[in-house]
Amino acid sequence: MSLDQNLNKILIVDFGSQFTQLIARRVRELGIFSEIVSHKKIKSKNINHTIKGIILSGGPLNVYQINKYSFDKKIIQKGVPVLGICFGHQIISKLNGGKVKQSKHREFGLANITKKNNSLLIKNLFKTKKSIKVWMSHADQVSKLPKNFKVIASSQNSKFAVVENKFKNYYGVQFHPEVTHTENGKKLISNFIFLICKMRKNWSSKDQKIKLIKDARQMVGNNKVICALSGGVDSSVVAQLLNKAIGKNLHCIFVNTGLLRKDEEKQVVATFKKKLKINLTYVNAEKEFLRKLSNISDPEKKRKIIGNLFIKIFERYAKKIKNVKFLAQGTLYPDLIESKSVTGSQTSKIKSHHNVGGLPKKMKLKLVEPLKFLFKDEVRKLGLELNLSKEIISRHPFPGPGLAIRMPGIITKEKINILKEADHYFIQALRDHNLYHKIWQAYAALLPVKTVGVMGDNRTYEYLCLLRAITSEDGMTADFYEFKKSFIQEISNKIVNSIRGINRVVYDITSKPPSTIELE
Repeated sequence: MSLDQNLNKILIVDFGSQFTQLIARRVRELGIFSEIVSHKKIKSKNINHTIKGIILSGGPLNVYQINKYSFDKKIIQKGVPVLGICFGHQIISKLNGGKVKQSKHREFGLANITKKNNSLLIKNLFKTKKSIKVWMSHADQVSKLPKNFKVIASSQNSKFAVVENKFKNYYGVQFHPEVTHTENGKKLISNFIFLICKMRKNWSSKDQKIKLIKDARQMVGNNKVICALSGGVDSSVVAQLLNKAIGKNLHCIFVNTGLLRKDEEKQVVATFKKKLKINLTYVNAEKEFLRKLSNISDPEKKRKIIGNLFIKIFERYAKKIKNVKFLAQGTLYPDLIESKSVTGSQTSKIKSHHNVGGLPKKMKLKLVEPLKFLFKDEVRKLGLELNLSKEIISRHPFPGPGLAIRMPGIITKEKINILKEADHYFIQALRDHNLYHKIWQAYAALLPVKTVGVMGDNRTYEYLCLLRAITSEDGMTADFYEFKKSFIQEISNKIVNSIRGINRVVYDITSKPPSTIELE
């Protein structure tokens, strides 16, 4: 997404935090345009009249190396209000003469902060409460405040959890208000934007739609584009967006990898080719994918094999269509930040995504990724703006590598068939109990473990099925869904009694972090 240079904005300086784009998302939710820039690239000369506030992100680095950051310190000396989050908070203190040191007690997860003084930054955060819960993630902390800074709130291990110097418009928080686990975190960001920066709303899903269509037209021109269509929310929105932007020059390709959910290929063809009348080519590459993945157990190798094979197929069909220069795909920001940093910052790599880190280094097609700076819920809102049906928009996320990453270990046709049935029973049960739309994402996985069971007085030795269902707003953090015991019993009995090859069912109650949503 290119950025509008004439729109008033909040500038977010990225130091490599996993949550940087989440900050941008919170700002956009409040109806304000935001721009993310790397700390390596932004200079003080770039701070113009359109920038009404600056947010310094967290990051994996430490302030003791501040001279190595390639960070122009004059950026925060322009008189523009500055909010530092976690590492950004420590930078503000360090650059103004304060001290930062390694904490005796690290804080990771929820902590309570207590109000010490009034500030516009925390207005209406506490209300009648003495303390509120916030999300901490730090090993360093401010040990001495700079001159003219005031303590606004403290935690048990962080005396300077919220600080300010209102005369210089400096504000700092040791925790992460952008994370949903922080109580009233969005209100804190709102206070910074509207009370301190004094901004007015200027951004919406409609604005995004107009802008993304315009950007796509400018990028593609009169050239043809292949769209990797899976039938999921992301690729569906990309297809519809490009359809609005370039019309007949869009050619969608749906690849059946053999790793799809039960009957998914039939549903996709029926929806997009017959119902929406989109130019769609169906490719059955099941044998090709399974042959390449044979005897591969390493998850990173799986993703790279799948990513490379997708590209080969798309390039193969691009030759048939002729004059194709671009490949469009539904990459989202969570995909990017788990694979690499989009801003050139120090973001830690978690895993490669088949459509990011799994892509070959040399490609004949140029990538078009109009959604790469958006989160899932933003994509859904955009899809509604593009007049896609609620049926498509409300589908649970399904990873590009499909069942390959829900089947740790060696992939076989037998295991795929078993998993397809288990997943089908689980999802159908959610629909039957009116739970599907209450859950962000749910799936069944087949673990590379066999256990002893007893069925009909006979010994069984079969696979272990894992069920996962999570709630989330953005995919960056997630909590497991608390099913009633009766539902878990019902679906467990259904899977074990109906599917040969499974004799045990477990439910995953791990949150993100520390885990990821998918297993691999």
